[in-house]
Amino acid sequence: MAKPEDNPKAILDLDRMVHEPARLAILTVLASAKEVAFLFLQRVTGLNKGNLSSHAQKLEAAGYLETVKAFQGRIPVTSFRITEEGRAALRLYHHQMRALLPKEGKP
Repeated sequence: MAKPEDNPKAILDLDRMVHEPARLAILTVLASAKEVAFLFLQRVTGLNKGNLSSHAQKLEAAGYLETVKAFQGRIPVTSFRITEEGRAALRLYHHQMRALLPKEGKP
C-alpha cells in the first residue's frame, strides 16, 4: 500500500469539513475543553459572530459538534461541545496531515 507521502493525491482524502481553517480552529479549541461558550470561542478564533455561527452549524450538521443552549440568570448563553465523531475526525485529520509531511532528514 502506498504511503500518503508517496502519493500527493492523498491530500484529496482529507475531510474537507475539518480541513477548512475556521472549522479546524473551532474543533481544535473544543477538543481541549468539555464545553466552550460562544463568546469565548469567538474571541480565541477571531471569527465574527456570523462566521462562527455558520461554521458551527456546518460542524453540527456533520455530527462533529453539538450546541448547548442555557441561561446564566436571565441571559441566554450558547456553548458548544465536540462529539465523539468530531474527536475521531480531528484525530484522523491530524494523522493524515502528519503522514503527508516529509519525514525528518528527507527532503
